Amino acid sequence: MTQPKHIIFDLDGTLIHSAPDIHAAINDALMGVGRPTLSLDEVISFIGNGVETLVRRSLRATGGGDATLVADTLARFLESYNNDPSSRTVPYPDVLTCLERLQNTGRKLAICTNKPDETAQDICDALDITRYFDVIAGARADIPKKPDPTPLLRVMETLSAIPANTVYVGDSTVDQDTARNAGVPFVLFAGGYLNAELGSPAPVLTFENWNADWISELGHRN
Repeated sequence: MTQPKHIIFDLDGTLIHSAPDIHAAINDALMGVGRPTLSLDEVISFIGNGVETLVRRSLRATGGGDATLVADTLARFLESYNNDPSSRTVPYPDVLTCLERLQNTGRKLAICTNKPDETAQDICDALDITRYFDVIAGARADIPKKPDPTPLLRVMETLSAIPANTVYVGDSTVDQDTARNAGVPFVLFAGGYLNAELGSPAPVLTFENWNADWISELGHRN
């Protein structure tokens, strides 16, 4: 494939290690409804499909619950997480250096995440990475979540991007499915929260360390 002009990233588990803050907030919510807490690894295994799914999986792991309990736990989680979404969250090593290098090449960079839109923006501001992105798009009530391709396609439309000059970088099967559904080549960051076997087609590239070398390899892949 040719070198991409547009690079769109997932956020949690791809650019940032956010699981510790998510872990703290879901345990706060679970304690609030009388449930036992979960380990960090358990919570990481639930990340990827949005906060509603995270809450349902967490309740299922601690005894189940009806729609009323899900709604109550979700509200508690959002209150806790929105009060402190970033104090334990950090960019992965070398992410900032990589983003700076990519931006300096003239490429347009964007984020497409299932994290709620306002929260995604707040975290990027707190971590001082907003300046690298032309678009930061989080989950909104009026569009479906990934792996539906709509969020990714909307970001591409804003960037005036087409699949032939775009890649989507993520860490999970949800991200791979999103890229496939949008017709966009997928790049896997293997150092994130992957918790299931990837499907087909295989990623056009897999990397484990955030340095700029991985992007140069894309032009050599067919």
